[in-house]
Amino acid sequence: MIVSDLTYVRVQQKWHYICVLVDLYNREIVGYSVGPHKSAKLVQRAFATVKYNLNHLE
Repeated sequence: MIVSDLTYVRVQQKWHYICVLVDLYNREIVGYSVGPHKSAKLVQRAFATVKYNLNHLE
């Protein structure tokens, strides 16, 4: 099972956002993205970094 977390950090007096995708089985980070805006595009970019096919997870 994959879960996501969206959090924010302050960088040079501005907020930036981090989206992390975590495999709950082994707590491995399987995807991530960072950016200046909290948006669906940020989450899409995180899924684009996943190295394996999520459709075949059991």
